[in-house]
Amino acid sequence: MSQAKVIVVGNEKGGAGKSTIAIHVVAALMHGGAKVAVLDLDLRQQSMGHFFAHRRAWLDANGAVAPMPLEYPLSADLAKVPDAEAMAHFEDAFGKASEAADFVLIDTPGGDTAISRAAHGLADLIVTPMNDSFVDFDMLGLVDPVTLDLKRPSLYSETVWNSRKARAVASGKSIDWVVLRNRLAPTEARNRKRLDERVQALSRRVGFRVGPGLRDRVIYRELFPFGLTIADLSPTIRPVAMSLQHVAARQELRALVGSLGLSGPAGEELLAAQ
Repeated sequence: MSQAKVIVVGNEKGGAGKSTIAIHVVAALMHGGAKVAVLDLDLRQQSMGHFFAHRRAWLDANGAVAPMPLEYPLSADLAKVPDAEAMAHFEDAFGKASEAADFVLIDTPGGDTAISRAAHGLADLIVTPMNDSFVDFDMLGLVDPVTLDLKRPSLYSETVWNSRKARAVASGKSIDWVVLRNRLAPTEARNRKRLDERVQALSRRVGFRVGPGLRDRVIYRELFPFGLTIADLSPTIRPVAMSLQHVAARQELRALVGSLGLSGPAGEELLAAQ
């Protein structure tokens, strides 16, 4: 059995910020001294794969040094082959990744696929970002259109529930599930209160924890084309002008990884205050 901790970033709705969360968690773990392997299961878009390709190119061009993950890329052609063939390639890549790293982080597509379901079943931790909207909540739970009362869990919640049940039967281990409130808007307090109440009700029903995500900050978008995150900024790595926003963003990332219960290989805090 693998000793690597497996983190799956998942939500079957596109645009929830999965890849943004994934690359920031990877960067925080690497700067904490962990050896991290990454698998990008979004075979068509491959945002995480492109991010680390940009990172390598920027570091080489600028003579800078920053940690890189172990990458096990899956071909976009796997989206067109039978599920059994795609699963074989995924299982091979996952096996190699889990033997080589302290953490394996898997970024999943905004949709239901066989390898995405398989990845959820392998997870020790599932991280689900959701935007501050009932549109995103609809993938987790259905509400009554008249009263807004929670009616029942929705499609993605059922997928995670089935993965957790199967994992418990097969190995006796549980899967931790954290839903991150991502890209919170500074206004719309009434809508947020309504949404908070439904998220908390659903968390009690299906058993996830609620954590803080990343706000909709310009700095996250500014750094993406360089393949960099707020965790990478230093006196030698500074592709954009520094501001107080960077300090707030770093504290935000610290809170995120803290809510996930993640630490370095020796248990040290990730992204200690500077």
